[in-house]
Amino acid sequence: MLLLQSCQQSVQENRLQQVLNSGVLKVGTRYGTNTYYLGADGPVGFEYELAVGFAEFLGVTLDIYPYYALNDMLPLLSENHLDLIAAGMTVTPKRHKQLTFGPAYQTISHKLVFQQGKQRPRTLSDLTGALTIVSGSSYAEALQSIKQQEPDLAIHWRETDDEDEEELLQKVLTGEIDYTIANTNTLAIMRRLYPQLSIGFTLQDAQDIAWALNKQQDDSLYGALIEYFGEIKQNGKLAVLEDKYFGHVRQFNYVDTSAFLKAAETVLPKYQATFEKYASDIDWRLIAAMSYQESHWNPRAKSPTGVRGMMMLTLTTAKELDVTSRLDPEQSIRGGAAYFKKLLRRIPERIKAPDRLWFALAAYNIGLGHLEDARVLTQSAGANPDLWIDVKQHLPLLRQKRFYKKTRYGYARGDEAVQY
Repeated sequence: MLLLQSCQQSVQENRLQQVLNSGVLKVGTRYGTNTYYLGADGPVGFEYELAVGFAEFLGVTLDIYPYYALNDMLPLLSENHLDLIAAGMTVTPKRHKQLTFGPAYQTISHKLVFQQGKQRPRTLSDLTGALTIVSGSSYAEALQSIKQQEPDLAIHWRETDDEDEEELLQKVLTGEIDYTIANTNTLAIMRRLYPQLSIGFTLQDAQDIAWALNKQQDDSLYGALIEYFGEIKQNGKLAVLEDKYFGHVRQFNYVDTSAFLKAAETVLPKYQATFEKYASDIDWRLIAAMSYQESHWNPRAKSPTGVRGMMMLTLTTAKELDVTSRLDPEQSIRGGAAYFKKLLRRIPERIKAPDRLWFALAAYNIGLGHLEDARVLTQSAGANPDLWIDVKQHLPLLRQKRFYKKTRYGYARGDEAVQY
């Protein structure tokens, strides 16, 4: 018996077993809009939600450790104080020598960014001012590689530990620095707030994003990562999560974004109190955003189909909601908010957030009947009618005769609902 116990104790637990026995997965990440931050209702972020999913997959509790810089996490990973790093890390040759990377789950590219209105650089040789990047970033490695390949090319840049990628983008806007480099995920989100951020050229294309593990440990945790990402790719959860955080920002229009930001500053304050009054348990900003998309906050807006007012109500819907004048801003907002809440209640209970919200928005734009037609088409195609990411692929089919002639409610501009 003693000999057996001694043999059992001499067998060292693998890394995965250590995590399972401790009941805790320790994950390092970076603060950022597409990694981790504290929202109004608690922690949010693409990387954070992926980490929550992996902890649930293992059946353990997640302990998240956010840092301001990647360099702060690497020593902790090497000393096994962290089990992995989930921080939107680019897989580079240099990093590959130091770390073990899990399966790639996104592909991004690196863009040189400058301020709108200034002369656009199209190559590194066109730079006429200061280029500043985050210290220890993959951008520094890329620039070093280019410098080695093209020794005659004069490339100068400054690296900083004091600012992160988002702060450097803001400094480009204020003119404190001339250029910086950002990845396409961060840039897509930031340009929605700051449309004056312009892209000069692509520094590096098709860079894989993956989680990092301690290269000195066994491959048991790596194997679990392969299983986890394989599962969420197969069941569509990864695609749903990516669509949630990036699906709405990948397409960018400078004129539309600038017009919206200007209207939010000059027009929205006139109606904000009314949106807040009638939104009740819904975020008032959502109702306000719907109103902008419908009418650009124009109380007298009218479409060729006959819908009118701030919330573009049909005459039938207005009567149903006791709206006597669709051109009265308060009545329109009250009616639009009430109608949207009604649509939310009519979405099947089994459909959870955020898909429930996307379905209700599509129904507000195109009608609940047409939405149901699209869900039937989705199911007939073997996709999931309860997932927005699947249904939005089939809504545009309602424009095509060979599809809409088989539906209950017929033709509809489904592509507009997707854009909405």
